[in-house]
Amino acid sequence: MTRVLMPLAVLEGESVAYGLMDLLETMDVTVLGYHVLPEQTPADQAREQYEERAVSGLEDTAEEFRKAGGAADYRLVFTHDRHQSVERVADEVDARAYAINGATGDVNRLLVPLSGDVAVDRILEFVTELVGDRDIAITLFLASEADDADDLLQRSARRLRDEGLEVTTERVVSNRPFETLIEAVPDHDAVVVGEAAPSLSQFLLGDESERLAAASVGPVLVVRRETDGDGADE
Repeated sequence: MTRVLMPLAVLEGESVAYGLMDLLETMDVTVLGYHVLPEQTPADQAREQYEERAVSGLEDTAEEFRKAGGAADYRLVFTHDRHQSVERVADEVDARAYAINGATGDVNRLLVPLSGDVAVDRILEFVTELVGDRDIAITLFLASEADDADDLLQRSARRLRDEGLEVTTERVVSNRPFETLIEAVPDHDAVVVGEAAPSLSQFLLGDESERLAAASVGPVLVVRRETDGDGADE
């Protein structure tokens, strides 16, 4: 079964909405409890002080995932670099995706953008397993000026429909794909997005998946790019 990493600021009282737990019932979940430390604070000192309380919270969260029908374990890190720790643990547990937390009730509509330099095959494989046989409507969204954009969108839709999924498509001709994506978010309960290749704009403005999560209310699932150990996309 595919694994999803769920980072959680465990000592700040962050919790996972039931709707997200329910959405992830088809996945194996590793809850990554993290606490970001001030630069001069040793991790061992923080672990000695906070580990018992953090572990108790993680055990409760993992049990809630199990009650929602999924399978979950947990990890705990005290770190000076959240992003680095998320990437490291995602590699260690072989997570195909990670979740950015967000408030949601039942997930009935899922937005799946295919814009930009993303691994479309990996996204479609993930969505197929995530939705399974549940009644969740999928919108494939593509903002692009490329001539072959419609072809990509329709091929992707056919692939999901062949798996029995309910799919609609939305194409926007635009050279501002991120801004048009933000406009599509409010009509959906959650987003599945591919991890984009690193770029200068990400360095200056922040990762687009994080910006997307900040601009939306619901959760965002980020399908990771291939690592060296992965097989090639179809």
